[in-house]
Amino acid sequence: MSDYPPFQYGKSRFNQDTFRGRFRHFLDVIDPSTLFVSEKRLQECIKLLDSFRQGTLPPGVTDAVLWEAQKIKQAIIHPDTGEKILMPFRMSGFVPFGTPVVIGLLLPNQTMATTIFWQWLNQSHNACVNYSNRNATKPAPFSKFFQGYLGAVTSAVSIAVGLNVLIQKADQLSPTTKLLVQRFVPFPAVASANICNVVLMRHTELSDGIDVLDDSGKVVGTSKIAARHALLETALTRVVMPMPIMVLPPMVMAVLEKLPLLQRRRRLVLPVHSLVCLAAFGLALPLAISLFPQMSQISANQLEPEIAAATDCQILTYNKGL
Repeated sequence: MSDYPPFQYGKSRFNQDTFRGRFRHFLDVIDPSTLFVSEKRLQECIKLLDSFRQGTLPPGVTDAVLWEAQKIKQAIIHPDTGEKILMPFRMSGFVPFGTPVVIGLLLPNQTMATTIFWQWLNQSHNACVNYSNRNATKPAPFSKFFQGYLGAVTSAVSIAVGLNVLIQKADQLSPTTKLLVQRFVPFPAVASANICNVVLMRHTELSDGIDVLDDSGKVVGTSKIAARHALLETALTRVVMPMPIMVLPPMVMAVLEKLPLLQRRRRLVLPVHSLVCLAAFGLALPLAISLFPQMSQISANQLEPEIAAATDCQILTYNKGL
């Protein structure tokens, strides 16, 4: 019996209502093997999916083949613009291209210059990924993305530099303790930058509202209350997402560096540090993203009276975004 469900164009083959389903879905999304797909293979996948939509699918094509073709197309082609996404900014390239940045962020004994550089590079990479994978159904001015980028860089650099200065001035801490505490500075800097980016990029939703849907997927109305909930949930998601990536490696390295092998051979510290960061990034990222469903639910009674009166559904849904 096939492990693949009947093919559905544009849908995930995994149940998005469960953590396990979302986790398996995001493992597919960040799968770096799609970075090596040739142009010929990509065009074959696009042609196959077009045949499915037109009802002219060749005989013998299985659901597994269709799901794999869709996975490849979605990894490379932007769903709204139809254009290829540059390799470093695809979701499938997030781990391989982002890992060197994470390694740099978490390096011990950072100077002010290296702290500023790695925070800037991290936010620049995130901004390019966000822009390349943006929702392009409703065109937004580039200035809006640039505003979010500047806010994220400013907050990340300010907090990272500020915390490092405070740690250096904390005379009651021993040099060993200072070094250990400094390793955790990237997390609050990155988390605050993520929140700043969400607020600057999506603050207009608070005044305009977002669509809320009934159980059949029909738009019931536009709600400012749902928008407030969506922004709070997204901000929480953006805080939780970098937590395992920024917190686990410093904890693991603090233990590993005490091992006799690494005490004797200090040259091995950087390669081991890199492997720990890669493992944390590759495994923790899909775990963190999978904690929260893309579609959130809210009671109709919590929304504006006109929306509650427009439907018989007690529970409505809205897209909280990422």
